[in-house]
Amino acid sequence: MSIELKYDSVAALIAAAEKAGEPLSALVLRQQAVQLEKTEQEVFDQMAETYKVMAACIEPGCAEDLRSTSGLTGGSAFKMRKAVENGKTLTGGVLGGALYRALAVSELNAAMGRVVAAPTAGSCGILPAALLTMQNDLGCSEHDCVMALFTASAVGMVIATNACVAGAQGGCQAECGSAAAMAAAAIVELAGGTPAQVSDAVAIALKNILGLVCDPVAGLVEIPCIKRNASGVAGAFVAAELALAGIGSAIPADETILAMKKVGDAMSSSLKETAEGGLAATPTGQKLYEQVFGTAPAAGGGCASCGACGGR
Repeated sequence: MSIELKYDSVAALIAAAEKAGEPLSALVLRQQAVQLEKTEQEVFDQMAETYKVMAACIEPGCAEDLRSTSGLTGGSAFKMRKAVENGKTLTGGVLGGALYRALAVSELNAAMGRVVAAPTAGSCGILPAALLTMQNDLGCSEHDCVMALFTASAVGMVIATNACVAGAQGGCQAECGSAAAMAAAAIVELAGGTPAQVSDAVAIALKNILGLVCDPVAGLVEIPCIKRNASGVAGAFVAAELALAGIGSAIPADETILAMKKVGDAMSSSLKETAEGGLAATPTGQKLYEQVFGTAPAAGGGCASCGACGGR
């Protein structure tokens, strides 16, 4: 069955999946094969390679001696994994596993390791952690996890089309929020949820992170970014659990995406990756900047100094 997909509306994607009686991933795979003039198997194999790169991040990311190039971060994934393996977690092995995997990928990124931007490097730990947890802790097959990447990608494309996925443009809500929404969609499909539940999970994940600013200490994708990847995957599982229980979102996914864009547009430039506000501007944040660069940050530095945006 041939269906033309446009990545400008979650509602349209869901309607197409419901009409076809298939998971969204199957439609996306088929459409991408036609668009790229490849077989479905070739497109699947390419996505499978992406998934392999994601999976390969976990072990090096969990190394006890892993440190970022700045020296500010590293070792958190090791500690979280050890807690899970020793049964010393409050929320159990599934969520604990998702947390250490998100930390592992993010810490590997900070150490200049090889990661998959999903959709960005700053949010690279969320989607891999969700999928690998579904595979390793909840029994999903590798094949199904690769297919779920097509669903996640479709959601990401809609967000990128109608809003943004960059912290410099929309704050952390755009980076970790988009990744959490993509991960929630993938989790729901892997758990056997309906296309409508996929949409609800996207909306719930996004609205739970709405307004989160991008305030990297010293301008580096480390503090608080790494821990926000952990909270992002936790939020994805929360959204998926609610949606799978039949709890819908009062605000549809597409309207939530547009709301996220408007919130991002309203944010001051000091809260969009310039390291001039939020945690980056705290006394400790300033000291860490000096620790890394050997000098205090210049007042009014960064992109705010050009004044082109009018200080917004």
